[in-house]
Amino acid sequence: MIARIWHGYTKPENADAYEAMLKPELLPGISKVAGFRGSYLLRRQIGAEIEFITIMLWDSIEAIRAVAGADYETAVIPDNRRKHLARYDAKSQHYEITATQGIEFVAMA
Repeated sequence: MIARIWHGYTKPENADAYEAMLKPELLPGISKVAGFRGSYLLRRQIGAEIEFITIMLWDSIEAIRAVAGADYETAVIPDNRRKHLARYDAKSQHYEITATQGIEFVAMA
């Protein structure tokens, strides 16, 4: 399994609106894509910004390429969401998940 990790930052006044756009799916229709296993959305305040981290779980790099294209590291950010971001990572990082302990993916409401 592969974890795709990305960071984006908002001003505090844009954070709730940005977060609302990410629920229930980080990307529209992503839950129906073959190879998608689930996701986590993390949020924290850092000084004058709110940091968001998305962790998307995939079966393989090939499954990610089917959504993100050949340059699969490039971040996929819909235009309507980009306007809420003060800055963001242009590229996502990808890690092979080699072990877990006592963790199951749990959908959050």
